[in-house]
Amino acid sequence: MSYDPRPAAGRPPGWRPRPAPEQPTAFLPKIDVLDPETDTRLRYQEEEDDTGRIDSDDTIGDSLESPPPPKDTARRVVRTFGELFITAGLVILLFVGYEVYWTDLISAGKQNQATSSLNDKWKDQDTVGGQQRGTHYNLAEGQGFAKLYVPALGADYHFTIVEGTTDADLDIGPGHYVGSALPGQPGDFAVAGHRVGKGAPFNDLDLISSCDAIVVETETDWFVYRMLPTTGEVAGWAAGKGTQPQCKGVAPLGGAYAGLVGQETVLPSQGDVIAPVPHKADLTLPAGQQVSLMTLTTCTPKFSASHRLILHAVLTNQYAKDPKQPDKVPPELKETD
Repeated sequence: MSYDPRPAAGRPPGWRPRPAPEQPTAFLPKIDVLDPETDTRLRYQEEEDDTGRIDSDDTIGDSLESPPPPKDTARRVVRTFGELFITAGLVILLFVGYEVYWTDLISAGKQNQATSSLNDKWKDQDTVGGQQRGTHYNLAEGQGFAKLYVPALGADYHFTIVEGTTDADLDIGPGHYVGSALPGQPGDFAVAGHRVGKGAPFNDLDLISSCDAIVVETETDWFVYRMLPTTGEVAGWAAGKGTQPQCKGVAPLGGAYAGLVGQETVLPSQGDVIAPVPHKADLTLPAGQQVSLMTLTTCTPKFSASHRLILHAVLTNQYAKDPKQPDKVPPELKETD
């Protein structure tokens, strides 16, 4: 009962004492209704026991502490190497683009200039009695003196051959090995050419087959060489491919040339492949016993200089140019695929 200090006499009739309000025996904290999956404070209170402690084995309690930051050393190493590889790849792509495309454009300009210069020289040559004088060559390093055609590689395949095989010479086009035989002469007329970039005149040299024509044009003549039989064709040549019309004049060679085949792969150090008698640099034969050969050389495999791809061909036909018919060409030029 509450105490009223007023005297009883002063109390109005019917007065009754006001009951005292009840005092709380415990305090319940206010808790907002929140999603326990997103509010860690609520989860903390929900899992708190009577002592205000949290069980250390409780997974909910464990989630209250942030895990230690992961060690990212390995990640940085992987990222660094990845960036290096990407950079190296871009550098390689740029280099390949330069070698394959840009150098081709530069060499194409040099080749066009060499061809134009050679055409002008041939037009300016003196004639005697309406007939051109005998074959002669003004061999100067890096200057064109003949033209090369390989019909099997397309009707538009033609290059001017320059004298010399230095890097500067081969940037222009196929280069004649200085000191080797000249077109149509006994011995070995040897020519080198790039396979990738810088005009790549011998890019498809491996596609030439036995008996395919390799035609060389000079100021006064057309010389037709044909590739010799390959290693696998030699044994059955007479009864096999040798019976085809275009193989007339082509057969496995004997005597000092025995074993010479149309295509082979050698090391760069094997320079005797362009000897008058290939692979026999120390052998000297009289001109009357020498075969008129043509040898083409290039690097192999593509994008590598570890080996050399070699093609050997034998002279099968020669046509003198007719000044009255300057546009007349050998029938072999029509043997395109």
